[in-house]
Amino acid sequence: MRRSDMQKSESRVTCSQLPVSTSLRARVLALAGFALAGVIATAVPTASPASAQAAADTVATIRARGQLLCGIAGQVPGFSAPDSRGEMRGLDADTCRTVAAAIFGDANKVRFIPTTSQNRFTALQSGEIDLLVRNTTWTLTREASLGFEFASVNFYDGQGFMVKAASGVTSARQLAGASICVQPGTTTELNMADYFRAQNIQFTPVVIETVEEVQKAFISGRCDAYTTDASSLASFRMTQGPNANQYLLLPEIISKEPLGAVVRKGDWKFFDIVRWAHFATLTAEELGITSQNIDSFVDSNNPDVQRFMGKTGDLGQMLGLQADWAVNVVRQVGNFAEIWDRNITPMGVQRGINNLWTKGGLQYAPPMR
Repeated sequence: MRRSDMQKSESRVTCSQLPVSTSLRARVLALAGFALAGVIATAVPTASPASAQAAADTVATIRARGQLLCGIAGQVPGFSAPDSRGEMRGLDADTCRTVAAAIFGDANKVRFIPTTSQNRFTALQSGEIDLLVRNTTWTLTREASLGFEFASVNFYDGQGFMVKAASGVTSARQLAGASICVQPGTTTELNMADYFRAQNIQFTPVVIETVEEVQKAFISGRCDAYTTDASSLASFRMTQGPNANQYLLLPEIISKEPLGAVVRKGDWKFFDIVRWAHFATLTAEELGITSQNIDSFVDSNNPDVQRFMGKTGDLGQMLGLQADWAVNVVRQVGNFAEIWDRNITPMGVQRGINNLWTKGGLQYAPPMR
């Protein structure tokens, strides 16, 4: 018997298989039950580790714990690195703070957990962290197979290369035979291989786990070039102080790297909060609301401002938050321009495509209504 025929035979149920004493109505209901069970068994997919973990109410867990657990790099100036007082600073760190401000009304109720490029996804899947904001690129694979959702993009980036100025190299196409430092388990490693394969250029990857060790290897001459997101290369160069001019960022940008906040798939309540906390910073910038002047908008007659301030619209209730959640985000962390200027501008990186859409950039917030 063919396999398809066997499956049909096994799934077929007739009235003669039911007890003789069963009423006609009972037989019909029983048959419907068998059919429904078959549909459910066929239609319900097996949950991935991340989506299974997200079956719990992440927001309720965060509130019960009293703090947000946010996974960051922890050693990338401009994005997440401790300042002279040990306070975590950077664009990614502030993204974490916007979520804490939205949930608790207190941006300081966040615990920063350093992760590596290799353990970051396991940390999110296992529930060791609630949220991952670690220079992580939004890709199809990471959403479709790892069980994640990217709630927002806080930096539109691209991969670049850095060399020592004394090398005389001025283009990535001159890196034939070069040794190139890179971190494992990243889109950076894959993009580099694709680029040089397409250019028919031979190179030697020097794969090193942590950012600090990669940078030490590059400085010491263990590799001829260093590749990662262009923003991180600029961050590294800035940390070299008077020696910064010894390092050259090559002009080629070889990839699209939308970096943002990642949550476990399936917990849409938390996803919405993370996404709209980011949109709140963009909306505030559009409306001219800053951390310094926000109180002056309390009595505004502008309907958009009234909704933002929580005076009308019940937007907070829809998200399961207080009415003034967006006010807390901006008052305590700032609008997107403030966050950018505090963390990224000092690296010498222009805002460019990270500008608001009204200024030719890609940052765009849907209506808060």
